[in-house]
Amino acid sequence: MPFSEEAFGIYVHWPFCKAKCPYCDFNSHVRHHPVDAMAFASALAMELAWFAKQTPGRKVSSIFFGGGTPSLMPPAAVGKVLDTIGQLWGVSPDAEITLEANPTSMDAENFQGYRTAGVNRVSVGVQALNDADLKALGRQHSAAEAIAAFRLAAKIFPRVSFDLIYARPKQTVPEWRRELTEALSYQQGHMSLYQLTIEPGTAFADLHARGALAMPPEDRAADLYDLTQELTEKAELPAYEISNHAAPGHESRHNLLYWRYGEYAGVGPGAHSRLAQGENRRALVAEKHPETWRDLVTARSHGIIGDIIVEKPDQASEYLLMGLRISEGIDLRRYELLATQPMNMDKVAVLEFMGFVSRENSRLRATPAGRRVLNTLIQELAA
Repeated sequence: MPFSEEAFGIYVHWPFCKAKCPYCDFNSHVRHHPVDAMAFASALAMELAWFAKQTPGRKVSSIFFGGGTPSLMPPAAVGKVLDTIGQLWGVSPDAEITLEANPTSMDAENFQGYRTAGVNRVSVGVQALNDADLKALGRQHSAAEAIAAFRLAAKIFPRVSFDLIYARPKQTVPEWRRELTEALSYQQGHMSLYQLTIEPGTAFADLHARGALAMPPEDRAADLYDLTQELTEKAELPAYEISNHAAPGHESRHNLLYWRYGEYAGVGPGAHSRLAQGENRRALVAEKHPETWRDLVTARSHGIIGDIIVEKPDQASEYLLMGLRISEGIDLRRYELLATQPMNMDKVAVLEFMGFVSRENSRLRATPAGRRVLNTLIQELAA
């Protein structure tokens, strides 16, 4: 899966949720009154038009609706956004169009509408397969609802992802073995399996700081990670990224674009973008507050509040940070062009001897042992 300079993705952020999950630090907002979904879809269309002027000649290879809870969007709103993208850019005939979905009954009823609108991949946020943990995670569905929604999605969409959170409070290795084994019996080629982390500013962070939330100790978290790799490998869903597992051909093309340090436009409240500008890149970020963002778009066609140039050495750092997450690793030639100097190969040799990285021709990869300490490994290589 070599890097393609032609890949161009579009991320669409839908910021609204029915409730704020206690572990979530994404830009999500709860409204206790009906949201004018079509007004927000119109604002997304306006911002897309602004981005089209910044990116002439691009061909869209992937589109991703994230959030928040994009499955709260009416299918008509999703269709309006997709129609706008098709009018503004060329779109590859085989473009991957993903929508993140919560598996509540109300959301599942929209699946056929999303498919008709053009969505061809759904990422179903199951998160846990027991009701007690779902409640603790702030989820509003039951395990039975989640399985039913996933099965329905698998009938409607060509590609689906089964998403779970593990290393949850008090979770044991035998419990995770049973749960993941069950999940593997449902999966359809792709699973996102994320370790629960305590993010600053979340409800879980407050509970943890007060000693009211007991997370698994580090050694157990490592055992849970190792078990995840073992069971997914046996099921022929190897990790192509540190938290994502897929059968060949089922990888998320949009997320691979991020990890390969490709080019993408992000529209909607709080969305980020990376756009090519000569040898440099523009890093753009939009206003987070949904209604403020919409007012900005209405006034000046976009909600961007940050637009800075990322010069080549900083691009090299970003490429290293993203690229070592995936099993294919990074291209050292590309890294050195961005960094304007060679990587310290003496340091690489030491890490290779220790079993944390491997080299093949011009590619540098983190080994399974290296992925267990990936943050430390990246810091060492970047130093």
